[in-house]
Amino acid sequence: MPHTAPIRTHRKPRRNAPKTVLRAGVAGGVLSTIAVAGAAGTANAEPVTETIEMPTLSADLTTTVAQSAQATQQIALTMQTRAQLQSQEDTAVKNAATAAKKAKSKAEAAAKAKAEAKRKAEAEAKRKAEEEARAKAAAAARASRSSVRTELASSSTPSSSAVTSAATGSAASIVAFVQSHIGDAYVMGSTGPNAFDCSGLVQAAYRTVGVDLPRVSQSQSTAGTQVSLSSVQPGDILYWGSAGSAYHVAIYVGGGKFVGAQNPSSGVVEHDMSYDQPTGAVRVL
Repeated sequence: MPHTAPIRTHRKPRRNAPKTVLRAGVAGGVLSTIAVAGAAGTANAEPVTETIEMPTLSADLTTTVAQSAQATQQIALTMQTRAQLQSQEDTAVKNAATAAKKAKSKAEAAAKAKAEAKRKAEAEAKRKAEEEARAKAAAAARASRSSVRTELASSSTPSSSAVTSAATGSAASIVAFVQSHIGDAYVMGSTGPNAFDCSGLVQAAYRTVGVDLPRVSQSQSTAGTQVSLSSVQPGDILYWGSAGSAYHVAIYVGGGKFVGAQNPSSGVVEHDMSYDQPTGAVRVL
């Protein structure tokens, strides 16, 4: 048996005390060494006297700050530009509204002018239609008197002493007045002194002898005594149309002739009775 072989025994093996002690001793020695070193380090340490300085601005940081300031300024300029654009837009909208209002006013004025022109055109057309209707009525009246015209055609130069006799007294003054105005103008509504309408001439002629006749032909056709055309005398009033609704009057001047303010194109003229046979006659004097 080798001298290192374990000897069997009936007792339980004990722990190896020297090995345990050894381990404890080593550990204690290490800790003691550390403690001594720490104490020595603490005793020999110098006090901290170094000051920590703040980092200075580098070139990159300065550039960044400048760029930030520039960006802020650009934003402010952008906001100002937007405000100016908004103001200009508001002004443009206001101007457009004003222009639209003016355009509407002009359109309304144009519409009113158009309506007024239409009204005047309609009134003028109505007036012309009425004139044409009166002209047709006059033509119809002349046609209806064809029998009278035929009867008097042979006596266009009347042979009766009453018709051929010369005017005297007031009648002569009336005849002289109307004959002195032959050639004057016809103007609707005028009573002289150099222009007349038909009833204006008759009224002015009778006024020279102190007789005040009605102004219009309808009233003048009933202003005196009705006489037949075959017995008219100088100074008598001739009328065309019905008595009381005559549309034209003139003065008989003798010799089968009359003087009257005929129309705007003829003015005051003298005609034979055959030119346009009157409907009747009225004697005022």
